[in-house]
Amino acid sequence: MQHVLQIKENTSIQSTPLLHTHTSSLFLCLPLFSAKVGKTSLIMSLVSEEFPEVVPYRAEEITIPADVTPERVPTHIVDYSEAEQTDEQLFQEISKANVICIVYAVNNKKSIEKVTSHWIPLITDNTDKDNSLLAVFILDLYILIMPFINVIVCLECSAKNLKNISELFYYAQKAVLHPTGPLYCPERKDMKPLCVKALTRIFKVSDLDNDGILNDNQLNFFQRTCFNAPLAPQALEDVKNVVRKNVSDGVRDNGLTLNGFLFLHTLFIQRGRHETTWTVLRRFGYDDDLELHQDYLFPQLKVPPDATTELNHDAYLFLQGVFDKHDKDRDCALSPEELKDLFDVFPYMPWGADVSNTVCTNDKGWITYQGYLSQWTLTTYLDVQRCLEYLGYLGYSIVAEQESQAAGITVTRDKKIDLQKRQTQRSVFRCNVFGDVCSGKSGFLQAFLGRNLMSQKNIREEHRSFYAISTTYVYGQEKYLLLHEVFPDNDYMSDADLACDIVCLLYDVSNPYSFEYCAKVFKQYFMDSKTPCMMIAAKSDLPEVKQQYGCTPLEFCRKHKMPPPQSFTCNTAAAAPSRDIYTKLTTVAMYPHARLRCMCTCNRCTFCLCQNLLNSELLQTVRTKLYAAVFLCCSNHLPPSSPCHVPIPAHLYLDIGSSIFVSVHVQADLKSSTFWLRASVGAAMFAVLGIAMYRVLLKPR
Repeated sequence: MQHVLQIKENTSIQSTPLLHTHTSSLFLCLPLFSAKVGKTSLIMSLVSEEFPEVVPYRAEEITIPADVTPERVPTHIVDYSEAEQTDEQLFQEISKANVICIVYAVNNKKSIEKVTSHWIPLITDNTDKDNSLLAVFILDLYILIMPFINVIVCLECSAKNLKNISELFYYAQKAVLHPTGPLYCPERKDMKPLCVKALTRIFKVSDLDNDGILNDNQLNFFQRTCFNAPLAPQALEDVKNVVRKNVSDGVRDNGLTLNGFLFLHTLFIQRGRHETTWTVLRRFGYDDDLELHQDYLFPQLKVPPDATTELNHDAYLFLQGVFDKHDKDRDCALSPEELKDLFDVFPYMPWGADVSNTVCTNDKGWITYQGYLSQWTLTTYLDVQRCLEYLGYLGYSIVAEQESQAAGITVTRDKKIDLQKRQTQRSVFRCNVFGDVCSGKSGFLQAFLGRNLMSQKNIREEHRSFYAISTTYVYGQEKYLLLHEVFPDNDYMSDADLACDIVCLLYDVSNPYSFEYCAKVFKQYFMDSKTPCMMIAAKSDLPEVKQQYGCTPLEFCRKHKMPPPQSFTCNTAAAAPSRDIYTKLTTVAMYPHARLRCMCTCNRCTFCLCQNLLNSELLQTVRTKLYAAVFLCCSNHLPPSSPCHVPIPAHLYLDIGSSIFVSVHVQADLKSSTFWLRASVGAAMFAVLGIAMYRVLLKPR
């Protein structure tokens, strides 16, 4: 990008410090045809801070280090002399330059004419004409050079008097680092459409309550975000008064509207303070072309193999705030208009019609609050880079005051570690659903979203989704279960088809050949795998027929140490299908090492009752006291010098609920060894009877 900076040798403009730090280097070229106009003297005066008595034809290339410039940008200054250099060298220097300065002498009429007749047309023909900048001229030369709008400023300088020497190079840097061209059209005297679009997004991101105005708190938050300092109350009032005088609808309810916000930035640019607008744009992720920078949208995030990505608590809080911000009717669902308003800060609509068949919706087909969070969870799990991009559009790093969107992502540990430790910290579990054609896979997915067979008939084929995600509860913990329908193909299975936390093998009980496909898939891909599998007997409301296979599904499951086939149907008339099977799938995915026949959490079956009893605080207390008593009894009957003497662990003196359990009464009971013998025998008999009763009750299931 090249810009022309016109310098008139021999009106003083006071510079103000720039607000945004830029990291690129600057290449400055100062060409002129006529000799002895003072261009080389300007360069030498900048370096030596005194007027040179002896001036060469051309100064050597000079580099100004970054630490002595306001912008912290290294600046390379290259002189040009027509006497020593050819036109080819000139064109080469022009192509490398970021900003070009034309120097002429006010006492040399020929050099002034040469500016408009030769130099500006030559530079314009050899640079990008689209990169034109606002022309700011002084004295009579404004009339002559007005058609050349890529000239940005005309400045009076004097090398002899050291007048405006530093201002010259300040404006040269400003022309590159804070260009006016992308922001403002001098012919229309208004901001360009791309600039208006970017500032509109910034306004909507900053409008935290979506009421169409920026109140004082939001304006101060915006000010701190961009300039690291809040505005004083009087300064806020002064800003709003300026807007009131110039824009009729610029202030409403003592807050700044979008039109008022845009007017302020137009005013900044027209008054030469476009660096203020650039500071705001760059803080919100925009580059020099007014596009969101790739580094802003896609921050670095390392995801090791066998690890998954999930949203953390802060990200969920942010997304909840975004939902509440746009749910204007407070019905806990987003209407099409509300959803469109939410994604108005995106360059495109990120969610298609299939999303309504991927997550939970209300009776109108609108995405509910739970479905909204589920879709974000799905995007994070399947395509974390896309999630980072979406969070960037919503301004997560700005509103949540984080370094980047990556701060809202949790990368889980390797799944192998979870298996070794027999516990997991994951909250999202993937279940791949395998089954033959017309076995009921799509119905199984839609039933997870609470839709029975009648509701599923209204789904159009082009809006069909191969994913379904919602929440389940496993032992009181909320988890996300992600169902993925795998296309039936025995010949090829991709890594994505095989990578999951649990495999669901689904067959149609009314089709005698349906189970054969499930058996083949299991033997070919999962028989030697550590991934748990579960067999689903779908369409259980239909008459069951014998499967044309070497063994029955129940025998197959027993042979391969799988849970017995689970009956399922989505043909439940007006009621929603049962969710018990999905809880079982999530439980098996969480605890793949637990080979148990029943994995539900209904709190009614034998397994759940036994689990609750074993985990009850009363039983834990009794068990701990019994262990402590046995240790104390053994310790009291053995002399301390005995090699069999067992020291009492310190933790046995504490209850699980952090209460002291060894008391004076327990110590008194220890005096009778007969008492503890009877207690031990009774506990053993109680355990044997309990196990026997459990087995008897489990057989009918």
